[in-house]
Amino acid sequence: MKRIIAAVAITIFTAGMALAAGPETITLNAKMGNVTFPHKQHQEMLKSCKPCHEKAPGKIEGLDKDWAHKTCKGCHTEKAKGPTKCSECHKK
Repeated sequence: MKRIIAAVAITIFTAGMALAAGPETITLNAKMGNVTFPHKQHQEMLKSCKPCHEKAPGKIEGLDKDWAHKTCKGCHTEKAKGPTKCSECHKK
């Protein structure tokens, strides 16, 4: 019985982790050219969802041009890593 309970717990935990992982990439439509965001790469680097997902993992409330420029470009500038010029993110 203990083995069954342990197996069920592991299955639920693993399934929950897969859901929290989110998509590998996210494409954001923009007038200046679409932005392909490497979500999985950022998860592996940051080890936390908090820098982008303030409340909880899932769709980001208020995700728009201003949010992305403040959050994404701001983080890249602060860490001196990743793109900071328009054409480095926006691809036509």
